[in-house]
Amino acid sequence: MAFNKDQFQYLIERVLWELNMHSLAAVNLLLGTSAQESGFGTYLRQVGDGPALGVFQMEPDTERDIWLNYLVYRDDLAETVWQVAGAAWDVGPSIPPLETNLSYQVAMARIHYLRIKEPLPPHDNVQALAHYWKRHYNTLKGAGSEHEFVKNYFKYVGDKN
Repeated sequence: MAFNKDQFQYLIERVLWELNMHSLAAVNLLLGTSAQESGFGTYLRQVGDGPALGVFQMEPDTERDIWLNYLVYRDDLAETVWQVAGAAWDVGPSIPPLETNLSYQVAMARIHYLRIKEPLPPHDNVQALAHYWKRHYNTLKGAGSEHEFVKNYFKYVGDKN
């Protein structure tokens, strides 16, 4: 069963405000990423044998990379993630929070996109959001398509953003 759109959007917005990373484009990109990756919260583990976890289907290796190659150099942001999500990464990836802590998942997905040098697309251009997701989250070799992203965005999020 998928999330209630308004409640999930509120959570995303709250976390992004607390991280000082709120924008309409970031909110819509995360809503769309969740719609595509997990059926808007329907799946918390990758279907099949894959390692991806949570509503954004982030792999533990991606989480590890964010901590070891980005957050380790940004103590203030790492501390904010810990405060916002009540989670910290000390010795290894945080598989339980990556699967079960929604605030942590939102923070990690936003930080994943934050590391991209290309600016976020316009918040109201779903096709551009899909293209950005495909290039920077799913990757060109990933199984998902921009067409699926757009379809799932409108299915779960609608066009009221």
